[in-house]
Amino acid sequence: MHVDPRSKNKTFSMENPATYLKEYVDALSATINKVAPERLEAAVNLLEKTLQSGKRIYVCGNGGSAAIADHLCCDWTKGTRIPHKPALKTHSLVSNGALMTALANDFSFEETFSTQVDMFGEAGDVLVAISSSGNSPNIVKGVQAAKAKGMTVLGLSGFSGGKLNELADISLHTAYDNYGLVEDCHQMLMHVLSQYLIRKIESRG
Repeated sequence: MHVDPRSKNKTFSMENPATYLKEYVDALSATINKVAPERLEAAVNLLEKTLQSGKRIYVCGNGGSAAIADHLCCDWTKGTRIPHKPALKTHSLVSNGALMTALANDFSFEETFSTQVDMFGEAGDVLVAISSSGNSPNIVKGVQAAKAKGMTVLGLSGFSGGKLNELADISLHTAYDNYGLVEDCHQMLMHVLSQYLIRKIESRG
C-alpha cells in the first residue's frame, strides 16, 4: 500500500490552532533565513543573464510544486516586464495536460519532464526544478536531461535536499521536514527573486 509522503511531516503543538500557527511561522522564518546569501545572489544573476541573452526558462514540479511552477512563470514573466523591453521567457512543463498525459501514457511518468527538455531545451537555457523531497524520479531525470543539453539548473528543494540538491548548479535548499512549510519557502523565494530582479533593473534607469 502506498504511503502518502506527507505522513513524514514534522508537526507542531496541538494546544490550539493559534499555537500551531505561531510555531509554524517561527519554523518558516528560521528555515528561509538559512538559505545561503551567495546562492540567492547567484540565482538573481542567472535570471538577469538569461533575460539579457533572450534564453528561455523551463519550470517543472509535481503536485503543489507544479502549482508553484505555473505561478512562477506568471510572476517571473509579467512581474519583471518593463514595457517595450524584453521579458523573461518562462515556460511551465506542467501546464500542458494533454502533452503531460501523452508522455506519461506512451513512455512513463518518470520521463514527462526529461522528454520535454529534450524537445524544447537548448544550450544556455535554464531549468528551474522544484521538488520538496528532491528525489522525485521525473524531476531528477529532467535535471539530468537539462545538464546533458548544456542548460543551467536552478533547484528548489526541501527536507534533506535529495538528489536535486546535489545535481543543481544553483541549489536553494530549504531544509525542513514539512511539505507545506517547504512549499511556502519556495513561494517566498519565487517572489523575492522576481521582485529583487525588477527593482535591480529599474534602479539602473
